[in-house]
Amino acid sequence: MPSDSTIHALAGATGGIVAMSATYPLIVLSTRAAVETKNESKPVYQAVLDIIKREGVLGLYSGLNSSLLGIAVTNGVYYYFYERSRGAILNSRAGSKALSTIESIIAGLIAGSATTIISNPIWVVQTSQAVHTVEYPSSDPSQAKTVVKKLGFVETIRNILAKDGVGAFWRGIGPALVLVINPVLQYTIFEQLKNMLIRTRTEKMRAAGLVAAVAVLSDWDFFFLGALSKLVATSITYPYIVVKSRLQAGHAHALQYKSSLDGLLTILRDEGIQGLYKGIGSKVTQSVLTAAILFAGQRRIYELIKKALAPVVQT
Repeated sequence: MPSDSTIHALAGATGGIVAMSATYPLIVLSTRAAVETKNESKPVYQAVLDIIKREGVLGLYSGLNSSLLGIAVTNGVYYYFYERSRGAILNSRAGSKALSTIESIIAGLIAGSATTIISNPIWVVQTSQAVHTVEYPSSDPSQAKTVVKKLGFVETIRNILAKDGVGAFWRGIGPALVLVINPVLQYTIFEQLKNMLIRTRTEKMRAAGLVAAVAVLSDWDFFFLGALSKLVATSITYPYIVVKSRLQAGHAHALQYKSSLDGLLTILRDEGIQGLYKGIGSKVTQSVLTAAILFAGQRRIYELIKKALAPVVQT
C-alpha cells in the first residue's frame, strides 16, 4: 500500500484541481490586474466584461490547463513533503501528536521550498498564458477588428524558450521563494486553529461526562479554518505576489527589477501603495475559496483513496 504521505499527496493534488477549476476566472482577473502598471482601476464586473468582449468567455479560462497541472504538482509535492516532515518531527519526540507552532513552520518551510523549486516553470507558463495574447489582422478587409489568439501550453513553452531561453522558466523564483511564507503562515495558522478547536470541544465533551471523548472536526470546520488561514496569509504576502506575477509574465519593466525588494520599492515609487495591491480583491476571494474547498475536499478525498486502496492490500 502507498505510504500515508503519498495518499495525502494524491488527495491534495485532486482537491487542488477541483478547487482551481471552481475559482479560475478570479485568478485570470487578479493576475492581469497585478501585471498592469497603469494607475487604472476597474471594477471586477467591468474587467470581466472587457475580457469577454475581447476574447470571449474562454478568455476567463486562459492558461487553465497549465494551472491545473501546476496546482496538481504544487499541492501533490507540498502535501507529500509536509506529511513526511510532520511524521519525522512527531517520530523524533514523545508526547503530543499535534505540531507546535515552531514545528508547523519548519515543516512548512521544507515543503514550501521543495514545491516552489519544482513547480516554478509551470507557473511561468500559466502566468504567460493568462496575460498574453497574439493579435492578427482580420482576414476580412472590411473589418477593422483583429483576431485574438491564445497560445496553448506547448506553444507558450516554445515561445518562452525562443525569446528568453531555459532560464526564463525560473523567472520570479526569488519572490516565489519569499512567498513560501504564504503556505507556511496558512498551514501554521490552520494547524494551530484546528488544535485549539479540537482541544476546546474535547474539554467541553469531557466536562459533560464523556470522559474518553475526543472531538472530531466536520467538513465545514475544515472549510472555514482553511478560508480563515488563507485570508490572513494572502493579505500579508500580496505585494510579493504582484512582483512574482510581473516577473513570471516576462513583464519588460519587471525584468529590470534588481531583486524582490527593488521590485517592491520600484512599484511603490512609480505606482504608489495601491500598485502593491492591484487585483487583491479577486485574488483574496479566489485564494480563500480555493483554500476552503481544498482543505474540506482534501480530507474527504484522502479518506476515499485510503478506503479504495484497502481491499487491494487484503487480496
